[in-house]
Amino acid sequence: MERRTFIKWATALPLLAQVEFQRAIGTGWAQTAKVSTDNIYTRIGIKPVINGRGTWTYLSATLELPEVKAAQEAASQHFVNIFDLQHAVGRRLAELTGAQSGMITSGAAGAMASATAGCIAGTDPERVWQLPDTTGLKHEVVMMGGRSPFDSAIRLAGGKLVIAKSVDELANAITDNTAMVYTTSDPDTLVKEIAVTKRANVPIFMDAADGVPPIDKLQLFAKMGCDLFTVSGGKGLCGPQSSGVLLGRKDLIEAALANSNPWEGAVCRPMKVGKEEIMGCLAAVEAWYHKDLSALDKEWNGRVERIQKLIQTMQGVTTSIDTPPGGNSYPTLTVSWDQDAWGYTIADCARELLDGTPSIAVLTNDNPSDVLGRAPDRRKVKNIKNNNLQIISMTLKPGEEIIVGRRLRQLLSEAKSKKA
Repeated sequence: MERRTFIKWATALPLLAQVEFQRAIGTGWAQTAKVSTDNIYTRIGIKPVINGRGTWTYLSATLELPEVKAAQEAASQHFVNIFDLQHAVGRRLAELTGAQSGMITSGAAGAMASATAGCIAGTDPERVWQLPDTTGLKHEVVMMGGRSPFDSAIRLAGGKLVIAKSVDELANAITDNTAMVYTTSDPDTLVKEIAVTKRANVPIFMDAADGVPPIDKLQLFAKMGCDLFTVSGGKGLCGPQSSGVLLGRKDLIEAALANSNPWEGAVCRPMKVGKEEIMGCLAAVEAWYHKDLSALDKEWNGRVERIQKLIQTMQGVTTSIDTPPGGNSYPTLTVSWDQDAWGYTIADCARELLDGTPSIAVLTNDNPSDVLGRAPDRRKVKNIKNNNLQIISMTLKPGEEIIVGRRLRQLLSEAKSKKA
């Protein structure tokens, strides 16, 4: 036996023995698997998912922190004036982040819409009532880098998209009709974009929906001078799924509030966020300032390491663990094999994992929630050979990694046996 193979088996055998012991006596991961087949969702005829794909909205994105659940339960016990509540929360968010003010929205896309409406109409009641008709109003929104899958949130508030593919194009894209600049750029590029927008006296909106953790990103954007910026409440923040945080200049936050719920007649009135979501999202922000991110990274890494141990002893299977830069920065396991030689594709494996019981979602190059993917004439052709099967650690619950690893090992073993 090669030395490398011996080491893999030496590290895997204790875990394999533990897994089989738990299976025999029905504890640990075996008990977790049983719970996943009898719960509030199975009783109405649908299967919940073991989520190894990450914080995707169509998979309900995240699980709430205990602090969030407690805050929502407490908030549900009282009536409160939503106008007063948003202003109070804005003051607290300012204390936490260094931004001038803030508000809770119906997700990061809700923040996009409210911010756009605020930058176009301000707080003038007549202009608020006029939207999404923008006649006579500045209404162009410069999109840095190109269109976004979420830019309908900008257009529904009355924004007209103008594309700037680079910082060099930004100055010429800004006109007397520009209401806002939208960006998702990395900090180095963002600094250059802010310099341009400051000279033009046009607000810039930074969409960092999946940028938390780390929570200090919020302070970073405030220090950099972002006029407006947002993170999703229902992704890495682990707040309510239907929430988001919008932060920035006080005058622009007031304008966004003027165009949002609970104002009747405001274009963003339908994007309602309740007292439970508001207090739950605030609780999530507060909670992250007390989290030990290094300890969480160690825990998340341990989950994908255990999956790796369960499958890495299989001949022809290669694995690696890394933490992608940018958003969704969680320890991620990548699994690959010779799809042609095995006659078994990444897509085949992902489908069988999802169709099984319990249902397991993993990350591949597909996007089941992509509206363009539903249109045959616009569907992008995927290169299967360049596809990867990845497992995101953060959205796995404790014990679920054993279920995933065991099932993945089973499917790969069956596929290889058939080909042999």
